Amino acid sequence: MVYSALLLGSLLASPAFAQTFRRTAACPKLGCVFPPDQTDFIAGQTFDLRIEVQAPVNGSEAYNNGQVDPNFTIQIGGEGGNLVDASEFFGLSDPQVEKYNFTYYEDLFAEDAKAPTPVNVLAKSYRNLQLHNPGTYDVVLTYNNGDTTKATWTVAPVADCKKAKNVIFFVGDGMAGSMLSAARLLGHKTINGKYQSKLKLDEAPGYGAQMTHSLDSFITDSANSASALFSGKKMTVNGLNAYTDSTGKAFGDPKVETIFEMFRRIEGGQVGIVSKAYIADATPAAVCTHTSQRSQYTTVIEQYLKGVAGNYSWFPWQGVDLLFGGGGENFLPGPGNGNVSQFDRWASEGYQVGYTKTELEAFDNAQRALAIFTQGNVSTWLDQNIYTDLLDLAVTPQGKRGARDQPGLKDMTLKAIDILHTRSKERNTGFMLMSEAALIDKEMHVLDIDRALGEVLELDDTVRATLKHLEEIGELEDTLVVVTADHGHGFDVFGSADTKYLQEQNSDRGKRNAIGTYQNSGLSAYQVPQDVLATNHTIFQSPQGDGFPVTWDPRYTIAHGWAAIPDHREDFEVNKDHERVPAVKNTTGYFFNPADNNRGFAMTGNLGVSEGQGVHSLVDVPVYAFGPGHELFRGVMNSPDLAFKVAQALDLGKTSNVTSPYKK
Repeated sequence: MVYSALLLGSLLASPAFAQTFRRTAACPKLGCVFPPDQTDFIAGQTFDLRIEVQAPVNGSEAYNNGQVDPNFTIQIGGEGGNLVDASEFFGLSDPQVEKYNFTYYEDLFAEDAKAPTPVNVLAKSYRNLQLHNPGTYDVVLTYNNGDTTKATWTVAPVADCKKAKNVIFFVGDGMAGSMLSAARLLGHKTINGKYQSKLKLDEAPGYGAQMTHSLDSFITDSANSASALFSGKKMTVNGLNAYTDSTGKAFGDPKVETIFEMFRRIEGGQVGIVSKAYIADATPAAVCTHTSQRSQYTTVIEQYLKGVAGNYSWFPWQGVDLLFGGGGENFLPGPGNGNVSQFDRWASEGYQVGYTKTELEAFDNAQRALAIFTQGNVSTWLDQNIYTDLLDLAVTPQGKRGARDQPGLKDMTLKAIDILHTRSKERNTGFMLMSEAALIDKEMHVLDIDRALGEVLELDDTVRATLKHLEEIGELEDTLVVVTADHGHGFDVFGSADTKYLQEQNSDRGKRNAIGTYQNSGLSAYQVPQDVLATNHTIFQSPQGDGFPVTWDPRYTIAHGWAAIPDHREDFEVNKDHERVPAVKNTTGYFFNPADNNRGFAMTGNLGVSEGQGVHSLVDVPVYAFGPGHELFRGVMNSPDLAFKVAQALDLGKTSNVTSPYKK
């Protein structure tokens, strides 16, 4: 097998950008242990253990002419105690040894010279493991004539008590704190420096921040970051609850169980997934699917329904209780799914199936449900509510042009709560729901800030409506609500822009004079009607309700900037006719799109010329919590900590193997 280990399955990078090459993710030496050093576990959390012994043929780590010593051992024991063979420790038969090879480039010079390094590998995988006793464990792999790779694992203490019966986990994909500041400015009015209303998130009794970096890179993607939030384990970019081994295969990598899966296995609870993205996308997939390559959309859909297939399964998953979002193309018959309509298949498994907001609202709350509203992503809040002619460009799940009967995030979330509440009450269980404001990230990538901020305000409105609805159905006191992001973008607001003046200027330098900073930034014109001064103290009502702009396209808009950009032009106005496409590809790479913001001034990119969109950033992202257990989410956290805090609130940690029956 020949592949570049770094680039395998990559969705976000091309070889030209790879400044840091690695032989294998999370493998500091020629002996690899997955889960790696510094891994924490929830007591009783299921996982796989994989070890690899590698021998490069050439390069800086060349060993023994590429010959792997077959005499390697893996031992485990409590900290300071005796080490015993892993098979004995877990009470398993010793697994079969795998033998294969791969190649990688050590650096850009090696790639330019087309001089790869071949690596021979011997490996073993131990499946379906659990650690029940809280404390620290030593893991030692001995290989290649006495060399060792050591890992320290820690099992967290079990909770003193169960704080919450239900959990609703909101993810604002790509939502950094700067976006919330901008959304507050658009959706809420200030008078003499005092906001007259604020975001619902501003009222959270539990408030903190979390670090988003990856296992082996300081910039993450949504697969790795969502896996960290839901399993408590850092992954490599593109990995969904599975460590990326060196095989190059999408499946069979060592897996870890998510808190949603633990909740289902231990309590038989109800689990739902809502997203405005195509539903096989990384964040919804991270709830309960396992692959090192997030692009395996057909299998992600299969895992939602049946769990991990083949020899890698753990316990009977029996399907999510509801799945709402976009991505109808992944449910249509095709070569990847045996030319079977997944809509028909899910219906045959007892799911209600719907394609519109009207059908969603008509669902029986007592039955499991699948609702897919578009091909690709569900339309943005701005297009659903302000520039609605763009809905005629949306594509239905069956492939027809025009999709006006779409729900928003609030519609999907409240219906999901009703179904999960009804079903859990009938079965005497709790429920867990993941609801993703996915299009924040999609629009930030293409620098379409107005649509992105509309999604942020929609998320805040959804959280407000969720808390109210939980109170109405009697679940507020039993439900922990967590709101966070999986990562951020390098975005901020630095002033205002006089768009009328900008349009009248004939040079880029002249257009830049339209930017007002400090005292010249003025007040938010989004909270007054057109042609009304922003200094007016009257509180005007938005046509879309409290918490939204009175007007989306004032003369004086926010002026904003980005840390990482392709070539593009900026006029700071709403793109009313289409979502932004900032750069287009020509013979030299991505360059200014002549059809995008052509009245704006040129902003030369700082990314590689093969990148046509913005990218994620390192910035810490906010964490908000309401309800029982909210106090756990204060302070600065690492992203995996959130999974442990949810598990603590639900009392998921167990000192023995616990499995409860799930009732469809």
